Amino acid sequence: MIIRKPSNSADPTIVALQALAVALRDSQRAQRLLELTGLTSDELRARATEPHMLAAVLSFLEAHEPDLIAVADELGISPQELVAARSALEA
Repeated sequence: MIIRKPSNSADPTIVALQALAVALRDSQRAQRLLELTGLTSDELRARATEPHMLAAVLSFLEAHEPDLIAVADELGISPQELVAARSALEA
């Protein structure tokens, strides 16, 4: 199921939030995200709109290409758009 296909000028925060939602739907991916980022589920909820936290989520996806591709496919965007969103959030 495609959530929404962002336009070329998609807001990186929106792209990252959508990627987070998709990442969390897969229980194994969600567990790895928490383990590798050191975030707790409570912290993730509390900081969900912080640019650095969202950039960390996208970095997590970038670190494992199958996850990056799967999330991008589900969002109907290219993996490069997720990478660009992370870069914009880190700026």
